[in-house]
Formats: sequence, structure tokens, C-alpha cells
Amino acid sequence: MTRNSMVLKVRPSDDTRSQIFYEHRADAICRETLTLDMTPLYARFLPHLPSRGHILDAGCGCGRDARAFLERGFRVTAFDAAPAMAALAQAHIGQPVRVMRFQDLDECACFNGIWACASLLHVPITELPTVLNRLAKALRPHGILYASFKYGRGEREHQGRRFTDLDEAGLAALLDQTPKLRDLETWVSADLRPDRMADRWLNTLLLAI
Repeated sequence: MTRNSMVLKVRPSDDTRSQIFYEHRADAICRETLTLDMTPLYARFLPHLPSRGHILDAGCGCGRDARAFLERGFRVTAFDAAPAMAALAQAHIGQPVRVMRFQDLDECACFNGIWACASLLHVPITELPTVLNRLAKALRPHGILYASFKYGRGEREHQGRRFTDLDEAGLAALLDQTPKLRDLETWVSADLRPDRMADRWLNTLLLAI
């Protein structure tokens, strides 16, 4: 067996499988999520930021939230791991969107806020402490990170995507490994999509210290 044939048979990593899922279904996912009313979540996040502050939309999907922040006068940097999704977001917000993973983030004290809406949940649980520390490093002092996870515990795969589910205890355990972030507010909410309102989400605002 050649080296190349061995490589072809290697199973993709957990987060790579999720990236492939979004790459192949970018148009459908954008149609499903683009018009969701996220105003209640913005109302918890944006008041903590200075006027015209700089937001990183981390795992921006189709650019729905990045555009909302731009329209409210904030500066926005956005990235997504799936090239097709990043291209749709770039067209939607009218500015460049980077193609990268959370694990590649290497900024230092650049952002007043980081918005990670339904995106960190695709990072394997073993990598989340490192990723959260990268996000903390990218925030300016007293910056705010918003993140959301499907409510629960453990890792699972669903329809080709892998998920890390978190509850309050799981989040607390992660924050024990992330000394530069402090829990400012955590709450549980229903899914905004009418056909999934039975699903619950863990939402958190974390303060950079």
C-alpha cells in the first residue's frame, strides 16, 4: 500500500467533518438561518461594547450577524472554516471574510467583542480549553465573548456534523482551564427556529480579565 492510498483512507477529524457538511450545504443553511431574528441575543451582547467597537464574528456562517453589527455602526472582522460559507458571507456583508478555524486564531488584544454563535460547538471538547484561551488572548481587556452550545453533556455526531454539548457544569469546568475569562452571565434559551423550539441552547457572556 502506498503512502498516498493510506492518506486517502484516513477518517477526517471531527471538526473537519463538520466543515465538509457546511461546505456542501452552505446555500440551504443560509436560506434556513439568514432571516432569524437574533435581536434578543444582540440586546444582551452589544450593550457591553463601546460605540463603534471592533467585533470578531467567529464562525460567521452566512454573515447574518456580521451584517447586523455593521449596520449598527460596529467594525467587524469575520471568519468561517467552510470556504463556501465564507464566500456567501463575504457577498452578504460586502467585505472580506477569512477562511480559517478557531484553532488558527492568533490575534492579540484586537477585539472589544467576539461573537461565537452556534460555532464553538463544533470544536472537540479536548480542544476547547486551548481555543477559549486563544479567544481570550484576542480580546482587549474587559472585552466580551458570546458563545452558544446545544444544551447537554458530551460529544456526538448528527447528520454528518459533530457537536460538543455543554450545560452549566461543563462550562464551569472549561472556565477552570481558562483563567483569563470570567462568567458574566449564562442562560438557557429555546431554539429560534419554529420547527426546533423543543431544542435548548446554553448561552454565555464571558468577560476578559
